[in-house]
Amino acid sequence: MKYLEGTLEIMSPSRRHEFNKKIIALLVEAHFLEIGIDFYPLGSTTFRKQTAARGIEPNECYCFNSEKSIPDLAIEVVVTSGGIDDLVIYQGLEVPEVWFWQNHQFSLYYLRGNKYESISKSEFLPNLDSNVLASFVMSDEKPREIILKFLQHIRKSNS
Repeated sequence: MKYLEGTLEIMSPSRRHEFNKKIIALLVEAHFLEIGIDFYPLGSTTFRKQTAARGIEPNECYCFNSEKSIPDLAIEVVVTSGGIDDLVIYQGLEVPEVWFWQNHQFSLYYLRGNKYESISKSEFLPNLDSNVLASFVMSDEKPREIILKFLQHIRKSNS
């Protein structure tokens, strides 16, 4: 569900969408656990701001260090695009960082002032290479194997 200034968009997620969303969440959360990052997973909680006439349900989202009313990071899996620009909604909600998974790659954005800037690496997770993460998301292996290999990669990178 997305809402922006009088326009409501409702999408029904496909199996591919949900699989990618879940694999991304499992990998990102494995990274948090392995690196020792305190996080609060908020999944697809609805966030809205009446005064800004907008609301959205991210595919996955997280707060870091403490639970907050607005997530620090929102992740969107884009299989088909609708008419509402998600970044405009997130901008009005003041979500600091937003990632999009589309066409087998990540696009990352960070809110500086009141405008999103495209970034090459996460401000919150600077040691997580989005290209490496993408390669694990695209793996044809079983989910358990993907996660175990990702954990091995993290451990090897940090030794």
